[in-house]
Order: sequence, then structure tokens, then C-alpha cells
Amino acid sequence: MKNNDQSTAYFKTPLGIAKIIGDQKGISVISILAEGEISNEIPVILKEAVSQLTDYFDSKRTNFDFKLNPKGTDFQQKVWKALLEIPYGKTLSYMDLSKKLGDIKAIRAVASANGKNPLWIVVPCHRVIGSDGSLTGYAGGLWRKKWLLELENPTTQQSLF
Repeated sequence: MKNNDQSTAYFKTPLGIAKIIGDQKGISVISILAEGEISNEIPVILKEAVSQLTDYFDSKRTNFDFKLNPKGTDFQQKVWKALLEIPYGKTLSYMDLSKKLGDIKAIRAVASANGKNPLWIVVPCHRVIGSDGSLTGYAGGLWRKKWLLELENPTTQQSLF
């Protein structure tokens, strides 16, 4: 069933133009575009989400509390819910996420669900890394994943040598 009451807005972020779609049931899509037109006016239903995302980019917010309504399979929903439990400034490997979900053999399915996450940043798929600590796979590009992780954890250990 198509809901014709969905609103869409485009706003500028440090990583490109964010596209946000939602309705009274919650935000269903937040994605990033390399370029595009910025909305002159943000629909009322999307204002809180845009405000919270802006605060996140300004390092004034570490969590989000607006209503989410992502569309996906039951398994994808389960993975996305687990992503929401990864604390700000922390990371988790795909292997650890699979273990947390109760099936270490589901690592590929978990990675696939992670890649289909429709709620960029808010459902923090950027916090999932390779078991060896490497930055792997990110629909928005690895440079964006690196940027987001550095925003969330700006203190880097300095080398002694």
C-alpha cells in the first residue's frame, strides 16, 4: 500500500546533500547524495529529524530520538535494531554483530542487511567494521564512513615514535 502522505526534504551536510523521507509513522529513509538541490522549506513532519542530524554534525548530539519507520524484511529489521545498540564512538565487527544476533554463520546475511540500511547515520551501520579493524563496505563510500567514525571518536592515540 502506497502512502501518499510522505514528505521529502533535501538538506546540506558536511558529507553531501542528505535526502530524508518520512510521514506521521516516522522517518523511513535518510540517504546521502553527492549533489542536488537543497529544499527551500523543510516539511513540519521532517523538521525534528533534520534538526537532530544537524546537531549530530555539529557535535552537539550523540543519539537520535525521533520516530523511525524503515521498510525491510524481519531479518533486516532485527539487524538494524542491533545496530541501534552500538554506542556512539564505538565500533563492532561484522563477526561480533553476527554473534550478537545468535548466528555466527549469518555473517554474510548480516553484512547484506547492514548494506541495505535505509536510515543513514541514525541506524549506525558506519560503526560496523572488519574483524581486523579495517573499514569495509559502506554504501556512502569508505571516505564518508571514516569521516563519521572520526566525528564520533575524534581523540586519536598519538604515536610515541
